Amino acid sequence: METELDENKDLWALLKVICHFDEIDSCSRFFRDLCTVGELNALAERWAVVRLLGSGLGYREISRKTGTSTATITRISHWLRYGEGGYREALRWIEQEEDRNA
Repeated sequence: METELDENKDLWALLKVICHFDEIDSCSRFFRDLCTVGELNALAERWAVVRLLGSGLGYREISRKTGTSTATITRISHWLRYGEGGYREALRWIEQEEDRNA
């Protein structure tokens, strides 16, 4: 993670709080208080793009499905491939959850 973020104590405190939640209802209430509706929609859109990229869908099809610009999809794809590994870890977790619930 970038040094600026590594040294941001408020960020780490926030991440610690997020990790505390074990129920989706509590977590959703926290995020609704923390974020605007627009910010939540933007996060959800990014996550939808990550999942569609992970499933192998092309940029144009993702753009058509989500309304996200191909420039944004390209940036998200870059972080999926060359980022910290958080997207890949989350995708593996979701896949495991879906397998367990199948």
